[in-house]
Amino acid sequence: MSKTEVTKEKKSVDVGKSVAYIAICVALMAVCAWLTVPMPAPFVQFTMQTFAVFFTILLLGEKRATIAIAAYVLLGLAGVPVFSKFTATSALLGSTGGYIVGFLFIPLFSFLAGLLPINKKVAQIIGLSAGLVVCYAFGTAWFVVLYTVNNGGISFWQALTLCVIPYILPDALKMALAFFLAPKIKKAVKLD
Repeated sequence: MSKTEVTKEKKSVDVGKSVAYIAICVALMAVCAWLTVPMPAPFVQFTMQTFAVFFTILLLGEKRATIAIAAYVLLGLAGVPVFSKFTATSALLGSTGGYIVGFLFIPLFSFLAGLLPINKKVAQIIGLSAGLVVCYAFGTAWFVVLYTVNNGGISFWQALTLCVIPYILPDALKMALAFFLAPKIKKAVKLD
């Protein structure tokens, strides 16, 4: 085998591994969405989706994680029941769908924070946190608009108290869990 053929074969194997890991992370997001803790009305139910998003970014890096998150969202849009309560398009187009779409901001902000001349782990914490804040803001704005159209007016502050404030600490704990697990899994599977 020539050097060019070996290089092509290695690239082919690398692409195959990336596709496999992306698919596994999409499946993980779906499973984590199905793991729910019901909350009393009118609060939004608690899921492990954000853990899966954080874990995917830390495991795969921002580029492949963005592909995985986009694939997850598109699967739901196509009608595959990947969201909580085994829902699909209805969840995405419903009042809390903005939080799911908002997941796409998290790897972007993680990437941007990685450009900062600071410690890598600190940059990851800043990036994931900033991305989550933008996800919260986008999702809350979406919630306010759709809730107002369907149920009457609600203020941004009221929406924050229903959809964000009760979940800040759990999301911080999910981020910490992702920071604990992702490096171990990455090392075990020799993912670069």
